[in-house]
Amino acid sequence: MMRNKLNKVYNAMGIFKHPSSPQTLGFASNVRSERSSIVRPEPCEQKLTVPNAEYAAYEEWLSDHPSALVSFEEMMTSAKGKKIVMFLDYDGTLSPIVDDPELAFMSDKMRSAVREVAGCFPTAIISGRSRDKVHNFVKLNEVYYAGSHGMDIMAPPRKHKSGDFKYQTPSVGEKGNSAIFQPAQEFLPEIEKIFDELEKATKVFKGVTVEDNRFCISVHYRRAEEKVHSDVKRIVKSVVDKHSRFHKTEGKKVWEVRPSIKWNKGNALEYLLNTLGFDESSDVLPIYIGDDRTDEDAFEVLQKRGQGFSILVSQKPKETRASYSLRDPSEVLTFLLRLAKWRQDS
Repeated sequence: MMRNKLNKVYNAMGIFKHPSSPQTLGFASNVRSERSSIVRPEPCEQKLTVPNAEYAAYEEWLSDHPSALVSFEEMMTSAKGKKIVMFLDYDGTLSPIVDDPELAFMSDKMRSAVREVAGCFPTAIISGRSRDKVHNFVKLNEVYYAGSHGMDIMAPPRKHKSGDFKYQTPSVGEKGNSAIFQPAQEFLPEIEKIFDELEKATKVFKGVTVEDNRFCISVHYRRAEEKVHSDVKRIVKSVVDKHSRFHKTEGKKVWEVRPSIKWNKGNALEYLLNTLGFDESSDVLPIYIGDDRTDEDAFEVLQKRGQGFSILVSQKPKETRASYSLRDPSEVLTFLLRLAKWRQDS
């Protein structure tokens, strides 16, 4: 009975059982249609082995956080007549989580899909990475970039046209053509000191890297031996304790040090909606896709606004404020392609 239910769920998601193994799934890849520039998904083989117990747990979790692919038509029915604004995390959403954060490259197919979506709707990428690093990974000028968990925001350099409306950069910034918003400028000198302290204190641990994300600092320990993880945490805490205007947060195998100001990905989402003229709008429909704890702040904002769709990227059940789910970046890719096609067809 349960297996039949799961088959229905995965078939609806565009996931197909591999004939040689009942626990192997094939995911969607993409080919370009001759009729359109939209990249369209089609089935292919990509193996993922999951224990039966996790199948059951995930199916139960899906009842509260249904797949955004399974629910796509229902979501788009409620989106009719609304002005969609797309918000995307980067690591774990547009690119896979990798051991070396410097190698978190997005695929060309994902870049094409983001470009397609940005051509249909205002689109922003909100990441814990520095704005420049995310821009170098994504390499698209059509989108907003909000780095350092939204503490460093840059608008597209030119006026963006999107179907029903237009928006323009609200002020002049870099090179005279980009709007910049940086609410934590005063913290930069102290951030540099903290970075130096963390680098010196952690260099004895193999596999630990300290990343300068301009307005925040990330201490990655994914490649370090598990026995030193507690030592890394202790060092980060001791450094932060010496700087009263900062605090630490935890992500996926990373400790982050941030200024203690009321600003996070949720605030960045609100700022961008306001910049686009949608702060008090009743017909805007924000869509936010993210995979980490820091994205929960954005999910909470959408929950309080009572507008839009929040989508968590996760292969495992977890506590979240998100209303919908996607398993991994490959499903994010499929969702973005379907969204762009829906816009074109409508």
